[in-house]
Amino acid sequence: MNPDKKLLEEKAEILKAISHPVRLCIVRRLLIEGEKNVTEMQNCLEAPQSTVSQHLAKLRASGIIEGKREGTEIYYSVVNEDVKKIIKAIF
Repeated sequence: MNPDKKLLEEKAEILKAISHPVRLCIVRRLLIEGEKNVTEMQNCLEAPQSTVSQHLAKLRASGIIEGKREGTEIYYSVVNEDVKKIIKAIF
């Protein structure tokens, strides 16, 4: 596969992952406020926990966020540098 094509596909996947309003909100809030668990995000987004969890799974699968377990809770943070730059640029 053409190296440029592979790179373009990777970047397109990142853009697709953050293109949903809820996922965009999650990423933006994590960058502004720091690590959060699902419950903290659920209260902020006014969305059911299952919905927030589905969006977090998509972001995690895309390599945009990571979760760190503390006891029974998982705290999420943004780890993708490209996404950090994108969010800073659009907001």
